[in-house]
Amino acid sequence: MLENDRQDPFEDRLGAALRDAGDGFQADRAALVTAGRARGRRALLRRRTAVVGGVAGVALAGVGGALVLPADDQAAPARSTAASAGAPKDTQNGTATAAAAAFTGDDLLRELKGLLPRGTYGEESGRGSDHQLGPAARLVYDDGAGAAAIGMGFARVEPGSAQARQLAACPDHNVTPYDDCTSDRLPDGSTLRLYQGYEYPDLRVDTKLWTADLVTAEGQHVSVSEWNAPAEKGAPVSRDEPPLSTERLRTLVTAGVWREVVDSIPKSPKPSRSTAPRTERPEVSGKSVGDTLAALLPGRLDVVARGGQESEYAYVVVDDGKGRSLVQVNVQYGMADGAGQVYAGGEILPDGTRLVTRQEPGEKAGSGVVMWTVDTLRPGPAGFRVVISAFNTGDQNKDAARDAPALTMEQLRKIALSGEWDALR
Repeated sequence: MLENDRQDPFEDRLGAALRDAGDGFQADRAALVTAGRARGRRALLRRRTAVVGGVAGVALAGVGGALVLPADDQAAPARSTAASAGAPKDTQNGTATAAAAAFTGDDLLRELKGLLPRGTYGEESGRGSDHQLGPAARLVYDDGAGAAAIGMGFARVEPGSAQARQLAACPDHNVTPYDDCTSDRLPDGSTLRLYQGYEYPDLRVDTKLWTADLVTAEGQHVSVSEWNAPAEKGAPVSRDEPPLSTERLRTLVTAGVWREVVDSIPKSPKPSRSTAPRTERPEVSGKSVGDTLAALLPGRLDVVARGGQESEYAYVVVDDGKGRSLVQVNVQYGMADGAGQVYAGGEILPDGTRLVTRQEPGEKAGSGVVMWTVDTLRPGPAGFRVVISAFNTGDQNKDAARDAPALTMEQLRKIALSGEWDALR
C-alpha cells in the first residue's frame, strides 16, 4: 500500500467497533502491542515483495528515511526494500512463491540502532544482503560511558554441520583465554552462545571482546560483537567493559528481523554432480589428530587432559612427575603455498620432507613460558603439514610450571615425522 492510500469508511467503522469491544475485557496490552507490531512487519514485508516490475518497483526502491526509535520503544523502523521483477516459481508444482525482501546496508543500520539503548552513533557502515561478502552492519556507539564498536554479521550454515557445532560450542581454555561463556538451546531449537573474552589472546592489550552467536534449526547464523573501545584493534580502551550486558546481547541477537536478513541472502545454485569440480581433500578430524598424538607419546608421560577442535587441531597435557606440559599438534592439507618462506633455513630430508625447528617464547599471557616446535611438510601436491609444539606449562595463559617442556626437541621431531600421520593423508 502506498503512503497516500486512505482507509475507507467501512474500515473506520470496523476499527471503532473493535475498540469498543476491547474495552470490555482485560488483556496484557504490552503483549498484544508486540504481537501486533510483529504481524504488521510481516504484512509489510509481504506487500513489498508482492510488487512486481515497472514504476511500482522503482518507487518502492526509493522509499526510506524512517524515524529511528530507541530500544525502549520496540516499534521497528521501516526498511527500504526492492521487489524482484517477478516472483520465483516452485519448480516442483509451478506455483509462485514470495521472494525474501532485500535489505540494504542502511536498513541494517536502522534496525540495529532501533534495538540499542539510547545513545549516540558514529563511523557507521553497512553491507546489504546482496553484497558478495554478505550482509553486515557496524557502528561506534556511545551510551554516555564511552565509545564502543559494535558489529553484526549474517550467514547461512548447514544445520547439524561441524561449522554449526563450532559456532555453538564454548572455546577450550587451553586454546582461547576468556572470562565467561555459555551455550544454550532455545525452545525453538536454536543454539545461543554468549562469550566474554578478549581481542588479543595474549592479553597484551586490555581490549575486551564480547560476542553473541545465534544458530537456528534452519541454519540461520546471526552474530553480534562488541568491544570496550571504538575499534577492535589499534584504538585505546575507552571504558571498563563493552556497553551491552549479556541480557542485552541476548535480546539483540535473537530479534526476529535478523532471521529475515539471513533469508534475504541470495542462494548460490548448487552444481550438478556431473559438472561439480573435484574438491580438495576433506579436513582432518580433530579427534583423529588427538588419538594419533596420544599414541605416539613416550610411555613415561601421563596424559592428564586432552582436547582440541572439530578439525586439524588437538592437544594433550602431560605430566612426567616434574609438572604439567602442554603438547599441541596441527595437521593440515594444502599448505605447499609459501613453503619456501616458512621452511627457509630448515632441512630437506631424503624423501623430500621439509622440516624446521623453533624454540621461542610462548604465544599467550603466561610468564616465563617457552614454546618448542617442529614443523614438517611432506612432499607432494597435497601439501600435508604436521606441526607439533610443547610448552613448559599445562596452560599457555598461565605462568611456566617447569623449566622446559616434558618432550625434548628430538622427541618432538620423532613424533612429527612418524609414519602414523600418513594414515590421515
